[in-house]
Amino acid sequence: MVFLVFIGRFLYLGISKDVAGQDINKRTNDLYKRNEVLKATRGTIYDSNGLTIAEDSHAYTVYAILDKSSVDYKNRPMYVSDKEKTASKLAEVLPLSKEKILKYLNPKHKAYQVEFGSAGSGLTMEQKKKIQAMKLPGIKFEETNSRLYPNGAFASHIIGLAQLQNTDKTSSSQSLVGTMGIEEYFNKQLAGKNGYRETFVDASQYQTSSNDHVYKPKQDGDSIYLTLDSQLQTYMENLLDNVQSKYDPKSLTAVVEDVKTGKILAASQRPTFDPQTKKGLDSNWRNILVQDSYEPGSVFKILSMTAAIQTGHYNPNQLYRSGSITLNGSTIHDWNTSGWGSIPMSQAFPRSSNVGMATLEQEMGNKTWKEYLKKFHIGEKTNVTLPGENPGLVNVKNNLDGAVTSFGQGVNVNVMQMMQVYSALANNGQMIKPQLVEKIVSPNGKTVSSFHREKVGKPVFSKETAQKTLDLMQDVVNKEYGTGRAYKIDGTSLAVKTGTAQIAGSHGAYLTGDNNYIFSVVGLTPASDPRYCVYITMRQPQKMTDDPELILAQIFKPLVNRLNVSSATTALTKVEVPDVTNKTVNKAKASLEDKGLSAEIIGNGKNVVQQAPAAGVKVNNGAKVLLYTGGTVKCPDMKGWTKEEVMSFSSITGISITISGAGDKVTSQNTPKDQVINQSSKLTVTCK
Repeated sequence: MVFLVFIGRFLYLGISKDVAGQDINKRTNDLYKRNEVLKATRGTIYDSNGLTIAEDSHAYTVYAILDKSSVDYKNRPMYVSDKEKTASKLAEVLPLSKEKILKYLNPKHKAYQVEFGSAGSGLTMEQKKKIQAMKLPGIKFEETNSRLYPNGAFASHIIGLAQLQNTDKTSSSQSLVGTMGIEEYFNKQLAGKNGYRETFVDASQYQTSSNDHVYKPKQDGDSIYLTLDSQLQTYMENLLDNVQSKYDPKSLTAVVEDVKTGKILAASQRPTFDPQTKKGLDSNWRNILVQDSYEPGSVFKILSMTAAIQTGHYNPNQLYRSGSITLNGSTIHDWNTSGWGSIPMSQAFPRSSNVGMATLEQEMGNKTWKEYLKKFHIGEKTNVTLPGENPGLVNVKNNLDGAVTSFGQGVNVNVMQMMQVYSALANNGQMIKPQLVEKIVSPNGKTVSSFHREKVGKPVFSKETAQKTLDLMQDVVNKEYGTGRAYKIDGTSLAVKTGTAQIAGSHGAYLTGDNNYIFSVVGLTPASDPRYCVYITMRQPQKMTDDPELILAQIFKPLVNRLNVSSATTALTKVEVPDVTNKTVNKAKASLEDKGLSAEIIGNGKNVVQQAPAAGVKVNNGAKVLLYTGGTVKCPDMKGWTKEEVMSFSSITGISITISGAGDKVTSQNTPKDQVINQSSKLTVTCK
């Protein structure tokens, strides 16, 4: 009977191939099938010179096994056997106290394993090695993808952030996803596409030669080259840090643009955050350069001035009564409420007279002024390649609205809109779109797309109007009555406009108090034919121990001086860095020397594994190219190196380097030349 039952069961299985509602073939197939996700590498973000700003890396999460059933083949514990010792040792590496770690190791409910919250995740290779050296039973690690931002707080809201997120609701698989800035805007291009491999194994777990294998290769993400210049950006960050620390403004922005092309060379804000450590991120996630709008104040007078000149309503010799003007029952005052008496209209702009600009706007008429506001695209997005742009707002209904907007109140803009307007002064009235991306390059080195100079609409005004406005902007810094005397730089041709904008309170009325303003300055150089534009805003400095012009000049003047130096060096021969990877050291050096470049050899290998700057990047004749060959790495003499060269060294070797000081070049280092170093070494360089 038993034998007949077995025969019957086998016959049933052979015929129906279904038991308890489950397909036996499928069950068998699943038992021997192996699925593997082939994760794509996220594309790298570079600056305009090919220096790495953001790249893929690996991080580690530490966890502790608590279940006592976890033992090895010799019956040795693979769980945390001494919790006191484990907690004490882990506290030396993790940012947690011994007591806090003990709480994790003694959960209220039985658990096979535990993690240590955010403090135990995102660990570096160095931290992992320190913990592994302690040889603590039961302490394990899980490797995860992470994003490396080697420059720390560096155009953080422009570059943005990529973080691990669940990309598939049906699984726990995580991938890096852009959540801010360029990382978010170009997430699709940077992310690439995961591949997968489906194979079958036999009972011994060896892969079979079945034809049912499925393979789809991964597609690594494209890399993005920005218009930012790392040297200028780092310099700007230091200047902003100094002002933020000394005067504590509620917000601070600065942008430098090549207004001939629209390329943003440097841009940042305060408060900011460090994308590597996430310090400051919780309260500073908004990109105030594009996501916030504000009343710009007197820097907006550039628009009303050009409109008045272009329409023939500006007569420099016309006299008007300064101090105040009444429209629709409301009185508009100059910042000098008593005024300067009857003065020629040529002084209205350099004195930053609200009454003068309102008078010009009234002569133009609201209809004409509204047409020019539309030509300037006020109230419209620039469509700069950043997420969440705020279009601002302008609404001119009556004479008072028109007069008020002529000096930058009652109208909301964002920083990039103002940069777009200022570009018209350098291009004979033609606005140029602000640009942050130069090109997108595929993993095989092919340029997928290039971003070129992009005109916005038709020219708003003529070359003659641009020149007259620039002449008036020069009066702002050069005339005794100009409001921008604090920004004057001897020997430098500058066109400047200052601004002091009131801030609307929660109940509609403007705030009062000496510091409750948005102070700003915009400058173009050289004034006769502008190439660069610097625009800085500062909101409500809490420690206003100096005049606002003197505060902003601490950022403005060093940046302009730096641009003049850069402009002077543009005459140097530009050289395209050749591709020397996989070449022998001697051949690589010869190839670089043929181009007029110098080589810094890192490691004792025979062939070049990696180079920085990357192939195709244009650098000045005589520039240094780092060649990494692998093997034993000896510390080079970094004195005289730039910060960018130090960061490139760190990037290609994986050796962490701490940079202290606010200078541009290395003056000292803690590790002597030719000392053997590795990823556990602690290198520090000082810049002055």
